[in-house]
Formats: sequence, structure tokens, C-alpha cells
Amino acid sequence: MPATTDSSAAASFTNIGRSILSLRRDQVHSIEGMNMQHHDADTELESFQKRVTDRFLDLSSSSDELLTLSWVQKLLQSFLISQDEFRQILFRNKSQLHKPPMDRLIADYFERSVKALDVCNAIRDGIEQIRQWQKLIEIVLIALDNKKLIGEGHFRRAKKAMVDLAISMLDEKESGSALANRNRSFGRNNVRDNLHKSLGHFRSLSWSVSRSWSAARQLQAIGNNLNTPRSHEIMATNGLANLVFTMSYVLLFVMWALVAAIPCQDRGLQVHFSMSRQFSWAAPMLMLHERIMEESKKRDRRNASGLLREIYQIEKSTRLMNELLDSAQFPITEEKEGEVRQRVQELSMVFESIKGGLDPLEGQVREVFHKIVRSRTEGLDSLGKGNGPD
Repeated sequence: MPATTDSSAAASFTNIGRSILSLRRDQVHSIEGMNMQHHDADTELESFQKRVTDRFLDLSSSSDELLTLSWVQKLLQSFLISQDEFRQILFRNKSQLHKPPMDRLIADYFERSVKALDVCNAIRDGIEQIRQWQKLIEIVLIALDNKKLIGEGHFRRAKKAMVDLAISMLDEKESGSALANRNRSFGRNNVRDNLHKSLGHFRSLSWSVSRSWSAARQLQAIGNNLNTPRSHEIMATNGLANLVFTMSYVLLFVMWALVAAIPCQDRGLQVHFSMSRQFSWAAPMLMLHERIMEESKKRDRRNASGLLREIYQIEKSTRLMNELLDSAQFPITEEKEGEVRQRVQELSMVFESIKGGLDPLEGQVREVFHKIVRSRTEGLDSLGKGNGPD
């Protein structure tokens, strides 16, 4: 009997020893698993930062394309891809979204994104305004078609379209300035009043932002209190604070660049970009900001309705064509007709560049709008679930 007892006791101690070893092994595996999860999360966040940096480096390297329709499309595509990646990372970290300070940071981001929706609406209106200019250019091209003999009636039709285009663009410049907006009733002549009954009437019917709305104030609201995350916020959110900060600045820059490029109500560009150089994307973003600001300060661009290069080409071609049509007398000389043909060819090139780019650009702006709405809805839904009972 004693031998049996000793044997049972030995077996019991052996089982306890195995249990302890098993618990330690499970503990080690659990710690290793947690470390692996943290490592994967850190790698994912670093990878996001790198991809955002690469996109802005690509945008800043395209100096010849800066502020063209194709460049703006590339900018919006970069935003859409970044937004998708941002949304996926948040989805994989839903459990973190309702914990402080992440709940406040993500709520602030969604609030900024709502303000960006108004900018998208205003930009779509600006695109529609460019489309109206395109229609006027088309009237000129049809009137002065190279296949036709240019008659006096053709000249009158082209001249009227050119005058309407010049006045419409001038009016758009005024609406882009808060100061000019306060003085819109001064200095109007009958020609401009007539234009408002035709072309200008389109705005009152289609503009989706109010007359008091200001792009400059909206951009300031988007960038308000956008501060670099503090170390304790980064630690408490396992690095997600940097993710939100990065996406917030991408949102701000994209909206600012759109307002800079496209005709928009009260287009003030004085938005302060202040981010730490510790973020690898900061340098190319600030470089782009500096280049765009330099472009806005050029003498021939200072009062432009938009910095889009195609708009500058329209303004330049319109001015030259108007000067030429003003100087033409009938019967027209062969030399003068040759000059007209040359200006028509230049105007045709501008027309084609706009024709091919406006629809895709408008589609992208619409997609940005819907992506922001979808991301916000999903995010708020996750916050609601996180705060609710399990």
C-alpha cells in the first residue's frame, strides 16, 4: 500500500509539472503571438506611410504636368487609393476605435471629411463652369471652320461667342475673390448684365453651395486644430494616431489643390501647412504646396479663376483671338485670314485637351465624394457598435 501511495504522489507531481510547463508554454506562445500581432500592425502602418510618401513623390516629380487636368486626376486617384487603404486598416482595428484617445481622433477626421464634401460639390460646379466655356469655344470653332470660306456672318457669330467667353471668365474671377464678391454690382455694363441672363443663369440653377459659402473658410475649417499626435496618443492607439493624422493631411492637401486649380467661390489659398518632418510624406507635400503657391503669385496667374493650366490656355487664346477679331475688317485680306486660321488651330488644341479631361475628372470628384461618405458611415457604425453592449 505505501508503495502505491508513493507512486500516486509521484504521478500527481509529474502531472502538476506538466501542467505548469504547458501553461508556461501557452504563455510564451501567447506573448509571441501578441508580439507578432504588434509587429504586423507596425509593419502595416509603416507600409501605409511609405505608400503615401511614394504617391506624393510621384506627384511632385511631374513638374511638367503640375496643375494640368491629367495631374489633378492623378492627385485624386492617389487620394482614392489612400482612402481605401486607410479604411481597411481601420476595419482591421475596429476594437481600437471606441477607446480614448482614438475615438476623439477618428471623430475629428470624420468631421473634417464632412467639410470636404462641400468642397467636392463646389468643384463639380466649377467643372460645369469650364464646360460652359468649352461650349462657347466650340461655337467659335464651328463658325471659323477651316473648311469654310470665312464670311462676315461667321465673324460676328465667333466674335459674340468670344465676348461672352471673356466676360464669363472675368465674372468667374470676381466670384473667386471675397473682396470682388462684395462689389459685384459696381462697374457692370449692359453686356455683362445680358450675359447673366443667359450663361450666368446656369449658376443660379445648378450651384450646390450657397452664395455665402467660402472655399477659403471651408479649407481653414478642415485644417483647424490639425496637430501632430503627441507621444502618449501614439502609444495609447498603437500608432493609429499617426495613421489618422496622415490621412487628415492628405485630405486637406487634396481639397486645397482642387480649390487652387478649379474655379471656386472665394478661392483663398492661405492655408497653413504645418507638419513634422518626421513624416516622410511631409517633404514632397510641402514641395508641391510651395510650387502651387509660386504659380498663384505669377503676374499672369494672380487673379486667375483657377490655376488649372488649361484655364490659362483658354484665357490666353481668348485674348489673342479677340484682339484679332477686333482688328479684322471686310473684305478680309488673305494675310489676316491666315492669322485667323492659326488662332483657330490653337483654340482647337485647347478645346480638345479640355474635352478629353473634364468628364473623367468630374467622375473622380464624384467618386471621392462617395468614398468619403461610405468611409464615414462605416466608421461611425463601428464606433456605435464599439460603444454598445457586446
